[in-house]
Amino acid sequence: MYWSLELASHLEDAPWPATKEELIDYATRSGAPAEVVENLLEIEDEGDTYDSIEDLWPDYPTKEDFFFDDEEY
Repeated sequence: MYWSLELASHLEDAPWPATKEELIDYATRSGAPAEVVENLLEIEDEGDTYDSIEDLWPDYPTKEDFFFDDEEY
């Protein structure tokens, strides 16, 4: 399983919190690439509910990961 910003962006508007099945259903209905569905299928499901993409991809970059100084502009 691998994630990229492009693949993860297809789940930004997912109905969080969601189960694995709900995320697969959302990805399929929204026309996400096959890689997104494949990544979701590879998740070991223990009936967990996921609150955000960070639960699926712990290294998901956040706004704090990008250095941007608002005071410069």
